[in-house]
Amino acid sequence: MPIKIPNQLPATETLTRENIFVMTETRAITQDIRPLQILLLNLMPTKVDTETQLARVLGNTPLQIELELIAPTGHVSKNTSAEHMLAFYKTFDEVKERTFDGLVITGAPVENLPFEEVDYWPELCRIMDWSRTHVHSTLHICWGAQAGLYHHYGIPKRPLPQKLFGVFEHTVEDPNFILFRGFDDRFQVPHSRHTTVDRADIEAVPELKVLASSPEAGVYAVKTDGGRQIFLMGHAEYDRDTLKKEYLRDVAAGADIQLPKHYFPNDDPAQTPVVTWRSCANLLYSNWLNYNVYQTAPYDIRDIQFGRRTEQT
Repeated sequence: MPIKIPNQLPATETLTRENIFVMTETRAITQDIRPLQILLLNLMPTKVDTETQLARVLGNTPLQIELELIAPTGHVSKNTSAEHMLAFYKTFDEVKERTFDGLVITGAPVENLPFEEVDYWPELCRIMDWSRTHVHSTLHICWGAQAGLYHHYGIPKRPLPQKLFGVFEHTVEDPNFILFRGFDDRFQVPHSRHTTVDRADIEAVPELKVLASSPEAGVYAVKTDGGRQIFLMGHAEYDRDTLKKEYLRDVAAGADIQLPKHYFPNDDPAQTPVVTWRSCANLLYSNWLNYNVYQTAPYDIRDIQFGRRTEQT
């Protein structure tokens, strides 16, 4: 089944070339089906790249997905045109009276700031509080995961001695949890961050459980008791060249940046990176949509708000 995205979204052309079934709003209104309603809170600076990456993995399932985009109010994106933001993004106030099957909160390049100094932190807290009663399952990514753990459970982020940068091997610690159904014992995920969350801090909260981790990258996946909140510390959705672009950008800026680990063949930036995480990304998001969202969400999504559950039809 297709992923429904706004008419003329730049991701449409890219995903169509990749044989991912995309349905625009115009065609979708002719179909009598209740798609999964997924809200994407995009905090990344390269918004078009992030839209495309997440639409790709969300659209790679048999389910029909309706994707809506929001961004913080008043925060001006330096890397995305105002025309794009006006054409494709809504504000939180425009969607807050609705309910959604799923919410994705992306990472953001603000790790070195205290949470309270991020200009949109109050609005993000409102959205995270709202998600408890208006969203069936929320997926937090990278800084978004750190923000969620801090806001909901008081878990601090901690600075790393140097940027965690590269593609790292992870181990599934709870293979029985549905998010990792079908996974190999070991899998690869890209990371790009300056801060981390200590495992001891997570394990001190009874409602939380570590699902997967890496000897080099630390904790990767965490869930709440019911699995309605998922926190992912890495970027399984990244493209082949995302880390390369970050590396070359930082080199050009004269930043003190190390080569991303386990990424370039022979550690040679002139060579094309080999993707080792795509199957993990597709399976991860497919499992989240199928088991954490579709199989357990109410048929009438409005029932989330009132704590009701109705049988799927």
